[in-house]
Amino acid sequence: MVTLKDIARECNVSFSTVSKALKGSPEISIETTEFIQKKAHEMGYHPNIAARSLRTNRTYDIGVIFEDKTGAGFQHQYFATIISGIQKVAFSRGYEMTFVSGDSTKNYDYYSHALARNYDGVAILSCDYTSSGITQLVKSDIPTVSLDYFYDISHAAVMSDYTAGINELLEYVISCGHKKIAMIHGEKTWVTDQRIAAFKDICERHGIKIPTEYFAEGLYHDPVTSSAATEVFLSLPEPPTCIFYPDDYAALGGIRELNSRGLTPGKDISIVGYDGIALTSMMIPPLTTYEQNGETIGRTMAEALISKIENPSQFVPKKEMVTGRLIKGGTVVKL
Repeated sequence: MVTLKDIARECNVSFSTVSKALKGSPEISIETTEFIQKKAHEMGYHPNIAARSLRTNRTYDIGVIFEDKTGAGFQHQYFATIISGIQKVAFSRGYEMTFVSGDSTKNYDYYSHALARNYDGVAILSCDYTSSGITQLVKSDIPTVSLDYFYDISHAAVMSDYTAGINELLEYVISCGHKKIAMIHGEKTWVTDQRIAAFKDICERHGIKIPTEYFAEGLYHDPVTSSAATEVFLSLPEPPTCIFYPDDYAALGGIRELNSRGLTPGKDISIVGYDGIALTSMMIPPLTTYEQNGETIGRTMAEALISKIENPSQFVPKKEMVTGRLIKGGTVVKL
C-alpha cells in the first residue's frame, strides 16, 4: 500500500508538503501540487478515507443532484463535461462523488437524504430549484453550490454567462442580414428568463421587432418539442429566416423537421444551437452554436464547494460567471 512517505521519498519533498499538496493547500505552488498529485496517481495512491474521517469528522463524500427530465442523462455532453470538471477537482482533493437522482414532482426530501448519507456538501446541477425539497437543503447547514441558479449572497453559485452567449449568437446572425428571427426556448427557468431577456434586448437595440408567434416553448435537450415548434414556425404566413434552438441536442429535432421538408440548414434556412457539443460539430455543415465551458464550470463548482466544506469561517460565497465562445459553424446563411 502506497503511503504519503513513499510519495515524499519519490518526489524528494517533505511529508508535510505531500500532505498539503494532496489537499490542494494554497501554501503549496500550483506546479508542485500538480507534480505531486500526478506522481501519487501514477504510484497508485489511495487515501485512507476511514482514517481521515475519524481525524476530521468528514466523510469525504460529495452529493451531486441531477434530475433528468428528458432521459438524456449523463450522455448529454454539457452535463458530462461539468461532472468531469467536478470529479477531477474532487478526486484530486481526496473526495468521492455520489449521484442523487430524486424527483422534484414528488417533492423529494433532499435535505433528509443528505443528512442520512452524511454528505460533506452537495453540488446541485439540475432540478426544480424552487421546490421545497431543494430549498430546505440550501437553507440548511450543509454546504451547497448551485449551477445556473442564484439564491442569494449567502450561497455559492456558478453560472454560464447566458447573456454573453445569446449576445454573441444574435449579433452574428443579425450581421448576416437576418431580421426574421424565431426562438425556441426551454421550459420556464432562471436560465430561460435570462436568454429571452437578452434576446429581446438585443433585437430592440437593433430596431428589430419580433412578433409573439416567433417565440415557442420546448424542453431543454428534447428534439421532439423542438421538431414540433419548427413545424409551427415553417407553417406561418411569414416564416422566420433563422431559428434559435434551446441547445444543440434539441436542434437535432429541428434539423429532422427541416430535412423532411427538403430544406438544408445553411442553404435554405438558418439555424443556431447552444452548448457546443461534439456531435453537432461533425454535421455537414457544422452547427452554428455557442460552446459553454463545462469543464471550467465543473471545476469552479467543486473548488467553491470544497472551500466551503474545509474553511467555513473564511469562505465568502459569490456568484461566479463563466463565459464560453461562439462557434460560427456553417448553418447561418448570409442574406
